[in-house]
Amino acid sequence: MKRHFLTWLFSLAFIAPSFAAGTIPGISMTQQLDELAHPLSGGKLYLIQAGTTSTPQNCYQDTGLTLAWPNPVTLDAAGRVPQLFCADGSIKIRLTDKNGSQKLVQDNLLIVGPSGGGGGGGTVDPTTIFQTGAFMQFYGTNTLTGWVRCNGRTIGSASSGATERANLDAQALFQYLWSADANLAIGGGRGASAAADWAANKQLTLPDCRGRIVASLDDMGNVAAGRLTATYFGAAATVLGASGGGESLTLTAAQIPAHTHPNTLTDPGHTHTYQQPISFGASGAGAGILGSATSGNTGSSTTGITINNAANTGGGNPHRTVQPTILATTFIKL
Repeated sequence: MKRHFLTWLFSLAFIAPSFAAGTIPGISMTQQLDELAHPLSGGKLYLIQAGTTSTPQNCYQDTGLTLAWPNPVTLDAAGRVPQLFCADGSIKIRLTDKNGSQKLVQDNLLIVGPSGGGGGGGTVDPTTIFQTGAFMQFYGTNTLTGWVRCNGRTIGSASSGATERANLDAQALFQYLWSADANLAIGGGRGASAAADWAANKQLTLPDCRGRIVASLDDMGNVAAGRLTATYFGAAATVLGASGGGESLTLTAAQIPAHTHPNTLTDPGHTHTYQQPISFGASGAGAGILGSATSGNTGSSTTGITINNAANTGGGNPHRTVQPTILATTFIKL
């Protein structure tokens, strides 16, 4: 019986759900002290993207990465850091006392957790996971944790009133898109910086992929390939976020292939009135002098010829230009 129980317990270890989240070893759920070994009561823990000076990086209260902690996180009266869950990869932290005096800065701390293999196992290479701004298509129509739909709605802070995602976890994507695409609309106008617009609770408009196929830029760091041009695409194909093309097209006369229409020539038969010259005198004086007289051959002077042109055909309606397509939802990573 004991052996069966252990077998069942061992099996659970492999079927238990795993999450793309972990924690910061030595930080989460620990008590932080100052240089005099006093608890760092009310201290501030800043969560920062690895390799940057101060770009915020969200950590969460739950393994599903849906309930973001405020950034910075405030330590309790005993100087304890609450439980933190962060996306796999690396992170930078900065710890200060309640007055802002810096106590610790550490970059490239590895997130360790269920999806990272835990203790003793290998960790997930942060370059192999989705990064902020990554596109993904998902076979569904609802929202997806950690992502927002590319539907032309807006993202912003919890106080922004954004229509697709108004939450602290949208900050990284807000700042990334603000810098990556200057053509994305900012509610209230674009300010001095992404951080300033985020702090001002502005809304940023997401890329609009509704009813559109995503294609690659025509240059992508190389010279333009000329496979998409403004002449036919309808916009500069080397500009991030540019859109063009259409579902249908109505041909103009100049776009119709050169061709001819057959004609039918009808001649019902006809005759012409004429006069036949006759000669007076066969010999002697006056021989060979020509004169004229009306012959007995007469006919109509109307030809009766008609030409029948082939009738024009076609209705001049738009024709379909859509390639074989299947529909799903396009998301972008927060």
